[in-house]
Amino acid sequence: MSLDATRATYDTVAEDYARLVTGLDAEGPLDRAMLADFADRVDGPVADVGCGTGRMSAYLSGLGIDVVGIDLSPGMIAVARETYPSLRFEVGSMTALDLPDGGVAGVLAWYSIIHTPPEGLPEVVAELRRVLVPGGHLLLGFQAGADEHRSLTHAYGHDVQCDAWLHSPDTVAALIEAAGFTVDARLVREPTGRERRPQASLLASLPADDRGDRTRGGAVT
Repeated sequence: MSLDATRATYDTVAEDYARLVTGLDAEGPLDRAMLADFADRVDGPVADVGCGTGRMSAYLSGLGIDVVGIDLSPGMIAVARETYPSLRFEVGSMTALDLPDGGVAGVLAWYSIIHTPPEGLPEVVAELRRVLVPGGHLLLGFQAGADEHRSLTHAYGHDVQCDAWLHSPDTVAALIEAAGFTVDARLVREPTGRERRPQASLLASLPADDRGDRTRGGAVT
């Protein structure tokens, strides 16, 4: 995975992304139900990892949740800070989050792993697990497929160059279960509106007595 290419892509499209994708307009009723269930379950601060221009952070904040938005793209974070000045946003990578071990009660990674190749997912899952408290909750949203690679050359009115992957829901579920999570809910739905591919989301939790290995970026044993 080229972090530089991903960062450059989102720096380029940030302002037009914010103009074209607002609120929960891109989410259907099933997606909204998963997001609402996640918000009901968390009891404490939440990290919105891959927050983009902050629309999901704003949604969670509107529900009274203490949230920090984190994104690889400084351009996206600049737009998020301008749009939602009362919220906290930081530049960061999902493989090395600037959060303490067990620092948050929930992690939302809503379409944040689509630029991570299958072989990179274990490192991401390990990092998300590291920052969660025992009993914490994780919600992943992603485009569903058979671990298929795509090259993005145009997005939100701009020419770009970026890799993307469709992930198998079964593969992602197995990875997070191997990391010590329990999958509490799984959604795979057919595309609607402008979508061209099935969409998936997985809601998972850590056991309340979790004492697993929380080494940054390492394999979970």
